[in-house]
Amino acid sequence: MASSLTKDAAQQGNPAQGGKTFFGHPRGLATLFMTEMWERFSFYGMKALLPLYLIAPGGMHMPATTATAIYSVYMAMVYLLAMPGGWMADRFWGPRKTVAIGAGVVIAGHITLALPTSASFFAGLILVALGSGLLKANISTMVGHLYDGPEDPRRDGGFTLFYIGINLGAFLAPLSIGTVGEKVNWHYGFTLAAVGMALGLAQFLLGTRHLSAESNVVAQPATPQERASVLRKGLIWLIVAAAFYTALALTGNFADWALMPITIAGLVIPIAVLTRMKRDKELTDLEQSKLSGYLWFFVLAAIFWMIYDQNGSTLSIFGKNSTTNDLLGFHFPTSWYQSLVPVFVMALAPLVASAWLWLNKRGKEPSTAVKFASSLALMGVSFGVFLIPLIDTAANGGKVSPMWLVAIYFVQTVAELCLSPVGLSVTTKMAPAKYGSQMMGVWFLAVTAGDSVAGLLTSPQLNVDLNTSFSVAMEACLAVLAGFGIWTSRKRVKQMMGGVN
Repeated sequence: MASSLTKDAAQQGNPAQGGKTFFGHPRGLATLFMTEMWERFSFYGMKALLPLYLIAPGGMHMPATTATAIYSVYMAMVYLLAMPGGWMADRFWGPRKTVAIGAGVVIAGHITLALPTSASFFAGLILVALGSGLLKANISTMVGHLYDGPEDPRRDGGFTLFYIGINLGAFLAPLSIGTVGEKVNWHYGFTLAAVGMALGLAQFLLGTRHLSAESNVVAQPATPQERASVLRKGLIWLIVAAAFYTALALTGNFADWALMPITIAGLVIPIAVLTRMKRDKELTDLEQSKLSGYLWFFVLAAIFWMIYDQNGSTLSIFGKNSTTNDLLGFHFPTSWYQSLVPVFVMALAPLVASAWLWLNKRGKEPSTAVKFASSLALMGVSFGVFLIPLIDTAANGGKVSPMWLVAIYFVQTVAELCLSPVGLSVTTKMAPAKYGSQMMGVWFLAVTAGDSVAGLLTSPQLNVDLNTSFSVAMEACLAVLAGFGIWTSRKRVKQMMGGVN
């Protein structure tokens, strides 16, 4: 039944067939472009405020280690929940309805964050993570639905425009939400994030007529028995979680142990998913070999994201406490640093892509392993640069120029462009046929694993302060050693990749 629905959807009302266009692309791309832009606006605005609000005397007034732990666990959950978000669309709602529901949950989350209580703040974080997982997993799928299959020549250009929407939202968010949150009122900032997502949802609902009918299709509809089973298991887990956290609250251990189960889940689930795939007897020898090679890239990506995602916590906290935030006589909010990465991405991505193409035409394009090695080495260099102002402020006090952070973010963006798009590409190339659609979710689990490690290190049980020069030095060494490890093993890894470069 699912296949016939898909065929019907493809045959009727596909916007790829004509009508008004968006820069030569199906009109529905404008709807999805704006939806993603506003969702990223709300997400990155809240991300820019989160660690600053957690440490602010007028906010939660937490230690830097606790703020880093909460931030890391939150980021881990956003990417972890992308997998069940895709599953909900496949089995229950279809991508279009799932995106609408996800946007509504995000709005509710930001409104809850805006309420001035600790309980509502953490409830809001949970809601935003849930909504982001539902939305993030499905909106890219709907972009693909706009085109006439993988061979449509407009397809890559469409995803490029969509990618610009992501970075445009990420760029504007700290400048507006960050300014309101830091300079006017933290809770007004969270409210502005809700307004942004509400605008995105409104134009999505108004523009759904331009989307492919395929985006309404439930690919593998759940049976009534499966629906009942999901509801039953969901209620059981909800009761278990409620009982656990109630017990923590009653015994006075809530602050110490609240994050631990989530952190452990962020590590166990990626390992369990990959272990299940490796033990699958239905995979061919070549697929098993490719999967073994892919494990190298997964571990390296987890190390990369563990360090990279501290640009919103460790680096942001340093920007708040130890930089002048003055440039050419103009004083700016700390959250504005978060606008640097999307600017650098939009400026550098075409250059990096052109460089790979130029080298490829000359038969000199580096292999995936070498690109990953370069990315990890650059990440180590960025934290090596970070050590200079970090040690200086620790020894002499005072504040340093914001150009230190500009330089660090620049190097990290180049590192990201050597790993993130390459990782997405190699994931599609090395995915076993049986897990073709699931492997993209597996790639995002590398972000979950990396951020969960950071959350575990900064948990009350380990209490590692990632904001110190010693921790930054250790992470810089870890990144360089990881890059060196994949570089020295590049020939072995390439053999496992089965011809994939």
